[in-house]
Amino acid sequence: MKKIFYIVLDGLGDLPIKELGNKTPLEAALTPNLDRLAQKGRTGIVYPVAKGIAPESDIAVISLLGYDAHKYYTGRGPLESFAEGITVNDGNVAFRVNFATVAEDGKTIRDRRVGRNLSTGEAAALAKEINSKVTLSGAVFEFKNTIGHRGVLVIRGIRSRLSGWITNTDPAYDREGVFGVAKEKFENFWIESLPMPGYENSQEAVEAAALLNEFTQKSHKVLNDSLINKKRLSENKMPGNVILSRDAGDRLPEFPPLQGLYNARFGSFVQMPVEKGIALLTGMEIIDLPESSGHLDVDYPVWAKVALESIKKYDGIYVHIKGPDEPAHDGDFNKKKEIIEAIDKYFFSPLLSKAEMDTIIAVTADHSTVCAIKAHSADPVPLLISGPGVKPDGSLSFSEKAAASGSLGELLGQDIMPLLIKLAKE
Repeated sequence: MKKIFYIVLDGLGDLPIKELGNKTPLEAALTPNLDRLAQKGRTGIVYPVAKGIAPESDIAVISLLGYDAHKYYTGRGPLESFAEGITVNDGNVAFRVNFATVAEDGKTIRDRRVGRNLSTGEAAALAKEINSKVTLSGAVFEFKNTIGHRGVLVIRGIRSRLSGWITNTDPAYDREGVFGVAKEKFENFWIESLPMPGYENSQEAVEAAALLNEFTQKSHKVLNDSLINKKRLSENKMPGNVILSRDAGDRLPEFPPLQGLYNARFGSFVQMPVEKGIALLTGMEIIDLPESSGHLDVDYPVWAKVALESIKKYDGIYVHIKGPDEPAHDGDFNKKKEIIEAIDKYFFSPLLSKAEMDTIIAVTADHSTVCAIKAHSADPVPLLISGPGVKPDGSLSFSEKAAASGSLGELLGQDIMPLLIKLAKE
């Protein structure tokens, strides 16, 4: 069986931007290594979950690994909480959360990510205050910061089960059934959680929503009074003074092990808790990475080296690189272009120079993050597959526009993994 490098570039897809000569950041970027891969292989476009869905990374990754997200997904909260070592039993309700900045009126959101400069140390100290000073009526909770402004929350009813069928307090995300979906437009106010339509008479959902609202109000007071936030204000930084919650779930998903499905052993290196949770729950082994230096020209070559060393003990490696997503959420198309160029130069160049000849390489994205709207969209993402046995289809470059003419045509995310396994075993 040939080896597989399956590489997902978070938020890579985009739409043409006037300031970039009506090109997307990927089209405008200098990417000789990705272009060479496309020229040696086949390209196409992918709807990560389904047409018309602007997915969050979790349901997209589940789909990209070959699972039916409609069947297995139980919410982002349980995935991230599990990855952080927090127990999620059936009937507990778990959330993905953000520290955010709210104005003096206590409702208007000034920044959903605290200016992207809340340090992990500051967030840990704020989380400690919340855990020690907030108490809930008839429930206990566990709150943990993860990376920067991000965190997880698990609420456990003392006498009864809780339901995950409740709405978000984070206005930037909606729910379509169990799926979390990014909104293109939203009002900048945190909103009270309610039972979802059809669950208005569920006592478990009514209680869960009430507990989340109670947590939000009480933690806001603690955060407002925190010396850490007062210090940030004195430094002209935004305070992390409210917790926005989304993507509730009341149980862990039960995935059939990836190795059992494909008779292939996969390792995984990922940056974010949600991808780690999915990897662990699907039976992939986590490959440890050195702590990030914060410099792409340092980190990406190290990741390429780790990938090359690790592939020796696995049939395939799943690599998820966060890079392009964050600047797109900020609307910074030049920064997104620069990061794509850095990935090509510092990750793909050393990877391709030393990868074995009998290796299948696939590159795609989990979703489009469109700079113009600073959010995920339902637009498809490009895919390239290159390696032995993959006959070139005449693709000249790797981009959204070029991939739309590739011989792979239109695929769903769920189609990719079976295709890679088939090519690896031919």
